[in-house]
Amino acid sequence: MKKFVLAVISSLIIINSAQLAAAGDVSAGKQKSAACAACHAADGNSPSPDFPKLAGQNAGYIAKQLSDFKSGARENAIMAPIAQGLSEQDMLDLAAYFASQEVAAGAVAEDLIEAGRQLYRGGNAQSGVPACMACHGPNGKGIPSAKWPMLSSQYSKYTETQLHQFAKGNRANDPNSMMRDIAGRLSEAEIKAVSAYVSGLH
Repeated sequence: MKKFVLAVISSLIIINSAQLAAAGDVSAGKQKSAACAACHAADGNSPSPDFPKLAGQNAGYIAKQLSDFKSGARENAIMAPIAQGLSEQDMLDLAAYFASQEVAAGAVAEDLIEAGRQLYRGGNAQSGVPACMACHGPNGKGIPSAKWPMLSSQYSKYTETQLHQFAKGNRANDPNSMMRDIAGRLSEAEIKAVSAYVSGLH
């Protein structure tokens, strides 16, 4: 828990590098997004729960993920070759475009709402899991300045997959192992419940 608190503090005091870099251009990003549409749809509202919704996602987070795909910090057989052809400006433009789009609202199974709500808003003191909203906000909008993602309306299946990847250490592009530490403490039931809850959070 102490490690998590220190990681949160250090991340919050880092100046958002996106503010120092050239801003992304929405119009240019729209033109460049044609190659993304097959998996993420033209407006970033993916038609498949296997691929994340990008619409409304924080621009800094999108740009970071694209950079991580390109460098190999985040491994993905589909995204790696796509990211290789992107320049830093391409990433900023794409991020600006998808961030400007409106995300389609998700839904949550009634039987998972309460368990998901408790974990998201209060964490689990017994297992040392902090409240998710500490980093992702009370409405799941994330913290753009820290490049922490928006979770609201995201497909529950996609969120579940990412939590499993963090828990297994297969995804390791989280600062200071924050998400790996947290996901590793979650039970299967908790992963399912909180993933469902954020899908309907908006």
